[in-house]
This record gives sequence, structure tokens and C-alpha cells, in this order.
Amino acid sequence: MSNDQGTARSQEDILARLSEVEGDDWMGNRREVLVGALDYDHAKPFLKDGVGPEDWTRQTDPVGQGRNYLSFAIDKAQNHRGLSANRSVEKLTEWAWLAGRDEVVAAMDAADYQNYGVPKLKAFAEGMGFDWPSGEDDLDRMALGLPCGADYGCGCGQ
Repeated sequence: MSNDQGTARSQEDILARLSEVEGDDWMGNRREVLVGALDYDHAKPFLKDGVGPEDWTRQTDPVGQGRNYLSFAIDKAQNHRGLSANRSVEKLTEWAWLAGRDEVVAAMDAADYQNYGVPKLKAFAEGMGFDWPSGEDDLDRMALGLPCGADYGCGCGQ
């Protein structure tokens, strides 16, 4: 389902997705990923004045971007960084969508967003075929919706 532009989605698909997620993107995380996948001509209406084609680098590897970002996302969730964890889930969702992995997006949507989105991160990793860190007791507990085990009253599992 891949097209000649490096993603499974056409430029028109991406523009439609931008409209679709607009009302559910208060921090612009989804938009950032989606606009990044547009060629300059399609991205231009979303760019700051003065950004020319020579300044624009289109992102064409959503699978690689997601793979590279996953460890950052896990770190944010494990360290109970609420906004950063939410940002990570949103970005990973859009990279999965750009890659044409609708089943991964559906699994992430179906997973609970508790424990800083760890169940959603695990759905992404497993759905994309990426390794999930083994031997990380707190992360495994968080993925199951259980308290992480921290003694500082973080609220995990509640």
C-alpha cells in the first residue's frame, strides 16, 4: 500500500487526516507529524511565512520515526511525565497511521490511557513488531494497568 512518496498515505489522505484530527489536537502533536509528511507544496499553508522549499525537509519514514521515538516515549511514561507521555502517544499514533497500519491505530485507540499511556505504547510496539523492553517490572505493571511500584504516590493504576 506504499506510494512513491515514502508513506502508505497520499498527500490528499494526509490533508484529510489533518482535518479529521484538528479538534482533538490541542497541543498540535498530531499536526506536527502529519504536516511533516507532506511535500512542500501541500505543507506550505501550514508553514510560517518565509519558509521556502529549500528550508523544507519532508519526513518519509514513519516506521523508522516511530521505532526511533518509542524509547523516548517509554522513558517519558516511566518517569510520569504527563504532557510528554501524551505527546508521545499522539505522535506514535500518527506515525502508525502514516505507515498504513490501521490495525495498530485501532489497537492503540482501544487500549486504556492510564499509567501515562503505557498500554497504548505497548499496543504500538507489539503491533509494529518492535521489541518491548523485557525485565522492566514497573513498565510491565504499568502496561497491565497496575501501579508501577513507586513509593511516591504517583497514582498509577488508579
